[in-house]
Amino acid sequence: MERLGSRMTVRGHGRISLSSAMPLAERLAALSEEVASLIDAHQPHVAALEALFHGVNPKSLIVLAQARGAILAALCRGGLAIHEYSPAEIKSAITGNGRADKQQVAKMVGLLLGLRGRRPSTDATDALAVAICFGQRARLDALGRQRHRARGRRGSAGGEMPSARDRRGAKKP
Repeated sequence: MERLGSRMTVRGHGRISLSSAMPLAERLAALSEEVASLIDAHQPHVAALEALFHGVNPKSLIVLAQARGAILAALCRGGLAIHEYSPAEIKSAITGNGRADKQQVAKMVGLLLGLRGRRPSTDATDALAVAICFGQRARLDALGRQRHRARGRRGSAGGEMPSARDRRGAKKP
């Protein structure tokens, strides 16, 4: 995913599929290697992930956590900044409703990215939704930092709470 001004474009998407016949340790190693090769090929500077949530099946949650660990290790080895968002945060960023269903999210992902007639797989749609969430949050965070810096230059006047920097630099009477 790439942001040019206010427009987000898809540079690519896909799915890493591994044979369930492989032993778990080998699948995790292969997953980590596939992520590393994608990092080498595309040179991203940041990665965004959906945070784990408690599912009904504890065994599935354990396997998902192990796969996530393999992915996180590859991202860290690649030097990427990592951002995580809860499913509700992602749904809210995409649809405005933290309880939206998959069809609502998929429809909005298509609209936001201009994917007319091209419907990505469910897994790809989920990943694109996380990327859009990051793009929107990063933009809001940047605006917040600009506002904070501007407020810091003005000082603390007009009944505002002084910033921590203002309090540290103040002399006691």
